[in-house]
Amino acid sequence: MTDTMTEPPVAKKERWSYQWKELFSEVITSGLCTGCAGCVISCPHDVIGYKHEPGAYKPFHLEEELGLDNCVHGEKGCTSCTRACPRFRTWEDEADEHLHGRTRQSGEMAGIFKDILLVRAKDDHVYEAGQDGGLVSAILIWCLDNNVIDGALVSMLEGGTSGWKAKPGVATNRDEVLAGAGSRYTYSANTMAYDEAVEKGLSNLALVGMSCQTSIAPVMWNRKIGKVSKPIKLNIGLLCSKSFDDSMFDELFLLKYGLAKDDIVKMNIKGVFQVWMRNGDYHEINLKECHAWTREGCTHCPDFAAEHADISTGGIGNETDWTLTIVRTDLGRAVIEAMINDGVIETRPGDDDPGAVALMHRLAEKSRARWPEWANGSVRVGISEKKG
Repeated sequence: MTDTMTEPPVAKKERWSYQWKELFSEVITSGLCTGCAGCVISCPHDVIGYKHEPGAYKPFHLEEELGLDNCVHGEKGCTSCTRACPRFRTWEDEADEHLHGRTRQSGEMAGIFKDILLVRAKDDHVYEAGQDGGLVSAILIWCLDNNVIDGALVSMLEGGTSGWKAKPGVATNRDEVLAGAGSRYTYSANTMAYDEAVEKGLSNLALVGMSCQTSIAPVMWNRKIGKVSKPIKLNIGLLCSKSFDDSMFDELFLLKYGLAKDDIVKMNIKGVFQVWMRNGDYHEINLKECHAWTREGCTHCPDFAAEHADISTGGIGNETDWTLTIVRTDLGRAVIEAMINDGVIETRPGDDDPGAVALMHRLAEKSRARWPEWANGSVRVGISEKKG
């Protein structure tokens, strides 16, 4: 008797056909857009604009043939913008699968990771120039010196070392890395320095960015966007609960407290907004006063812990001169271990500051709760049910 049993046909994967029209309605105008500019740098037709200005920080279409909510190139089959967006449809699951081979579980509110450490740079100058332990600067300098990367997309300051308006920039050496060191707490879409890096002939880049930005590359890789994703080799994420509009400096710091932004030398957030002035004065501003200047793109962002970076870092907890470091990928672990072996950084177990680890998980859950219930449900997996 002939065996006529056959395997069921494998379902064909749906062709990716989503373009600016879907991105505009589902992300840009729905409140999900973080202003990461992934869609901008991925557009092969250069028809998506972006402004680093107070009240802006959001992509917009430059061609008006079909209106601002549709795209001629999209109607002809171009899908680059949606393939690059780390808030479009099933972005979190896709990035998780690409990086880790599985999706986040309900108990992993801060994302999937391998190690949690406290780290600081051993080089005194790097340590002092950086924020908290100076880890990000140390990573970039070591990676440049060891040809892991040939450039980094970072945040610089307009006017060099004066002022506090952040702007995207490319760092290719130690001095440029240190010029961009420190935290600003206003937004810089560091991805927008991508074209400058390509024009310089750089092909192995690190991206330093807030959580929304560090999800761009793995989402691009998973959705097979093409050559735009290939130069990004290392992803360094900054723990971030929100960023503020630049207008806060003039409308709050200056008008109410007389703190001119050009006279500020350092800022930090440790329960309050800490501000150090050029003349040596120190000030604290209640964070509640700053809420009115929260950037629109942060209101629904669910990712405090930069869950799709190779290495996530932030200065939270009691150890103010150490950086809380979440190692997430094999590449991230290899970089940290090599830096330890070279004597560039020193480390301690994350458990040495249990308060910082607990705070990270708490803030991660709080951020996830901001993700709307009408958007992709996997992002809210693990959020505690509200009682009553």
